[in-house]
Amino acid sequence: MNKINVAFIGLGVMGYPMAGHLSKNENLNVTVYNRTSSKAEKWVEEYQGQVASTPKEAAKDVEIVFVCVGNDNNLREVTLLDNGVLNSMKQGTLLVDHTTASADIARELNLKCGENKIGFIDAPVSGGEAGAINGALTIMCGGKKADFEKAKDVMQAYSRYSKLLGEAGSGQLAKMMNQICIAGVVQGLSEALQFGLNAGMDCEAVVEVISKGAAGSWQMENRHKTMLNDQYEHGFAVDWMRKDLDIALNEAKKNGSTLPLTSLVDQFYADIQKLGGNRWDTSSLLKRLV
Repeated sequence: MNKINVAFIGLGVMGYPMAGHLSKNENLNVTVYNRTSSKAEKWVEEYQGQVASTPKEAAKDVEIVFVCVGNDNNLREVTLLDNGVLNSMKQGTLLVDHTTASADIARELNLKCGENKIGFIDAPVSGGEAGAINGALTIMCGGKKADFEKAKDVMQAYSRYSKLLGEAGSGQLAKMMNQICIAGVVQGLSEALQFGLNAGMDCEAVVEVISKGAAGSWQMENRHKTMLNDQYEHGFAVDWMRKDLDIALNEAKKNGSTLPLTSLVDQFYADIQKLGGNRWDTSSLLKRLV
């Protein structure tokens, strides 16, 4: 069986292990690109694959290009500019974008890909660094069903669940909903832990009980101990959460949604940044309360 050539653009906290999972698939031949070339060189020392000097070079003669970069501007740089992947991708190939970005750029890329007869899926992920490392990400997708089915088989290398939610841009809108939910849950958990500490309760014992009922959440199960131990040097960074919430708040203005709780929690994260917690985990909301 001939190997399928794929490219992965962006070897950050998420992309590095995601591309690594692809390299373990014996049916895939993986080429990677990263803006900081030393990161790409390190990747090929750890995994099987090749390094390209530009996104355009990485995307040449491949069937699927995966992208996972920081924001809309980074995404435009690696896709649309002179050295972007769309300048070398062939008709009938597929671009899958795992960046958490705006719905606008997803639609823009979908249009551009369509003009070049290239498939497109916007596919932001949830699960954080641990999910990427463990191959257990959840993927929210927008695009055409045939393109999704083609991508789904390959994305199984690093995901536990993926679903097509509508046309291009739907994946990004779903990710905004995801982040809105997380913001409220983390703030609620932070307030509950502060309340328990002030009341002299054994908070770990309380969480053991209430996590089995309606109050239970992933955040409660996975973050309450580190929060109580004042440990935040891990997980999804506050800077990135503020970027994501800004995308959601801007989209809300366009579609007429009111997000009062999200707006408030976003400002609480600004407080964390003022404390020097830009790279702290999002659960650090407790830090401003105790």
